[in-house]
Amino acid sequence: MATLGFSRGDFEVFAIEGFNARMGKIYERIRPRLVRLGIELAPELSRKLHMEFFAHVAKHMRRTVNPPDETWAAFGPSPRGYKRYGYLALCISGAGIHARAVVKSDADKRPEMARLIKSKSAELEKYFRGTKIQQYRNWDCRILPDSSAAGPDFFDGLGDALAKKTGGIDVGFGWPVRDALKVDRAEVLDAFRELEPLYRVLRSVAS
Repeated sequence: MATLGFSRGDFEVFAIEGFNARMGKIYERIRPRLVRLGIELAPELSRKLHMEFFAHVAKHMRRTVNPPDETWAAFGPSPRGYKRYGYLALCISGAGIHARAVVKSDADKRPEMARLIKSKSAELEKYFRGTKIQQYRNWDCRILPDSSAAGPDFFDGLGDALAKKTGGIDVGFGWPVRDALKVDRAEVLDAFRELEPLYRVLRSVAS
């Protein structure tokens, strides 16, 4: 199985100082590959998880003060966008590659997602069987976040986070740069498959 095709220099882009310089390299080196990966992985993800996915690549706003510390291809249920929904994301940062399940604070129906996650926490715990998962919300994008076991407290915490006025969730699995250079598409798809039970809960609210 082919690797994702990122080089060490791609990860070093995120250390470039200055908005314009970093954005220029992101759009030159990284975004075209994410576009191709989105096109290629969306149908594979649809077949593997038995639900339809549409790929979207991050568009970073030039009005922001700081250059982005990561960028991503998002896979969600709508061809028109992804930020209103829970979605899966293939992210790249200076720390490595990441496969994540995300709900942003501006997503629709977050209170409903929160209640459903909490009501299904025991069921989700059974699915994940103590799998170690990383929490990416508000991380510094420099070092992979610590992992924690996906037990009842973990899912109750996700529900509590979503219930907050500006809350959200961002959890998943990461490969540090040395491993990200070799990670292949099958491994990424398997990581998304691990996140499927949680993502199905998020997606059921949107349907």
